[in-house]
Amino acid sequence: MSRSSTLLACLVVPTLLAATACTATKSGSDSGGDSSGPVKIGLVTKTDTNPYFVKLRESAKAHAGTQNAEVIAVAGKFDGDNEGQVAAIENLVQQGVKGILITPSNSTGILGALKQAKEKGVLVIALDTETDPKDAVDATYATNNVTAGELQGKYVKATLGQTPPKLLLMDGTPGGTVDEQRHRGFLQGMGLKDGAPEILGAAPTNGDQNKAQAAMENLLQRDASVNAVYTLNEPAARGAVAALTAKGLAGKVAVGSIDGGCQGVADVKAGKYLATVMQFPKKMAEQGVDAVVAFSKDGTKPSGFQDTGAQLITDKPLPGLDSKDTAWGAQNCWG
Repeated sequence: MSRSSTLLACLVVPTLLAATACTATKSGSDSGGDSSGPVKIGLVTKTDTNPYFVKLRESAKAHAGTQNAEVIAVAGKFDGDNEGQVAAIENLVQQGVKGILITPSNSTGILGALKQAKEKGVLVIALDTETDPKDAVDATYATNNVTAGELQGKYVKATLGQTPPKLLLMDGTPGGTVDEQRHRGFLQGMGLKDGAPEILGAAPTNGDQNKAQAAMENLLQRDASVNAVYTLNEPAARGAVAALTAKGLAGKVAVGSIDGGCQGVADVKAGKYLATVMQFPKKMAEQGVDAVVAFSKDGTKPSGFQDTGAQLITDKPLPGLDSKDTAWGAQNCWG
C-alpha cells in the first residue's frame, strides 16, 4: 500500500482511537507548508454527526480545494469528548498540518494540547467556540453566542407579551463555553436570572434531539404549565417540540432556537417553533482555511475574536427586533 493510501485509510477510520493510531512517515517535501504540495489543515469538531458540524466540515473541505489545501477532519465521539479532541490534536500535529481549526467541546479541557501544537509552529484557530482563556488560540472565528442567546430570549419574551413566563430550559453540555454563553444570553434577553421562579426546570441535552425529547418528557411530567422553552440548538428544539406535541402542547408554547440550518428554517416555516437565530458556519470555515493558507505563505497570523454574525429568522416579526423571514433564511441558511 502506498503512503497516500495508508494516510487515506487512517482518515476514514470512524473512531478517534483508531485515527490516532495511524501515522505515516513523511518526507521533507510533504510537510504542511511546503509549496510542492497542498497545505495541510486539521479540522477538529465536537462531533461528526450534528448537521452544524457536518456543514462546517463540508465547507472547509470545499473551500480548501480552491486554495491548494486539504482538510484532515476528525471529531469527538460526542459533545464533551475532551480526551478524543486531545488525541485528535496530537495526531494532526504528527501528520504535519500547518494549522488546526477546532470547535472545542470544553474550552479548558484541551488547553495543554493546543499549547503543544502552537509550540511546534502550528497555527491554531477556534471555530464556533471560544477557549478560556481566549488567547489559548491565535484567533477565533465564531458567532457571538451571548448575542445569539439574547436574540432568542428577546423574541420569546416579546411573543409572550404581558403573560408571565413559565419557562423550561433545554441546555447543552455542562461546562461547555457555547452552552453557558447561549444560556446566559437567553436569560438576559428574557430579563431573568438563574434561579428565578419563572424557570420551571432545566436539563442538559448535549445538543442531541433524542436526549432533548427525553429531557422534555421528564420535565413535563413534573409540570406541564410551561408556556416558553429555550433550546440550545435546533436538534434540541426538534426533540423538545416532539415531546410537547405528544403532550398536546404544540402551538401553545413559545419555542425559540439557535443554528439557522436549512432544516431549522424549514421547521420555523412549518410552525414547529417560532424563530431561530442563524449562524454562518460556512463563513467561519472559509475564513479559517484562508487564515491557515496565508500563514503557510508568509507567516501572517490572525488575532482576536472575529464575529461571523447572527440573524433572527421568523415569519412572525415583532416590533423592535430585526428579523428576516424564512424565504431569506432558505436562501442564506448556513452560508
